Amino acid sequence: MPSQYSNLSSTQLAEGLSKICRQAGKAILEVYNRSDFGVQTKSDNSPLTEADLAAHHIIVDGLADLVSDVPTLSEESDKISFKTRSRWNRYFLVDPLDGTKEFINRNGEFTVNIALIENHVPIMGAVYVPVTDVLYIGINVGEDRQAYKIDKGGKTWLATRSMTSSAVTVVASRRHGSEEMERCMALLNENFDVDTKNVGSSLKFCQIAEGGADLYPRLAPTSEWDTGAAQAVVTAAGGLVVDDSFAELQYNTKENILNPFFFVIADTDYPWQKLLSNIS
Repeated sequence: MPSQYSNLSSTQLAEGLSKICRQAGKAILEVYNRSDFGVQTKSDNSPLTEADLAAHHIIVDGLADLVSDVPTLSEESDKISFKTRSRWNRYFLVDPLDGTKEFINRNGEFTVNIALIENHVPIMGAVYVPVTDVLYIGINVGEDRQAYKIDKGGKTWLATRSMTSSAVTVVASRRHGSEEMERCMALLNENFDVDTKNVGSSLKFCQIAEGGADLYPRLAPTSEWDTGAAQAVVTAAGGLVVDDSFAELQYNTKENILNPFFFVIADTDYPWQKLLSNIS
């Protein structure tokens, strides 16, 4: 039986992911515009809303229709054992609603994230912002490497920026600080004129991808579905996402799905490793 995946070009697959993201985003906004989100608390004490679940079902069903021969791992899926997923060399990694706390606080900084992981690396990612109807796409398939944003003004190609002065723009989480992050910011302030942008969800990666910032240090816990799609966008735009030993961030290599601390870097030629390697 021919592979459904191999019959799709990277462009067709990206278009399919875009459509699914928009469908999930529409369902999210239907809940967002209500007075009651139906908030529950998961076993890890993180919030779960009806929007998370609605988006999850739309995405899982949509991916099964688009490419039935590629499995899906979603934040809201039943637990899939490492014994099972360790046999996957290709799979979709999904966060149906990244930034649930931002959703609950109604600040608009939440996203729908779908990544295609192959051999432990994101090769395609879609990050959709329902409130602003902005879509980020990253493609890293063979020689096909492209990153773009689609908004009301049309398509814009994305590229990370180079370090050209003693100033640095750092993006940081609105909600997750740590002692390591305090040390990182102190070190950066010793070496640069620092401008800090506080942004929710995977939009921090997107700031790097579209040339709006130089560095995103994440020195607090995250899970793999938080980062996969946005990593694909950053990489396609010319940046890099590295762990705290400055190796490229990888996926589905262990029992748990927690990421190590990591850095999102715009200018891959700048000697960030020399400066930051002793923080954590």
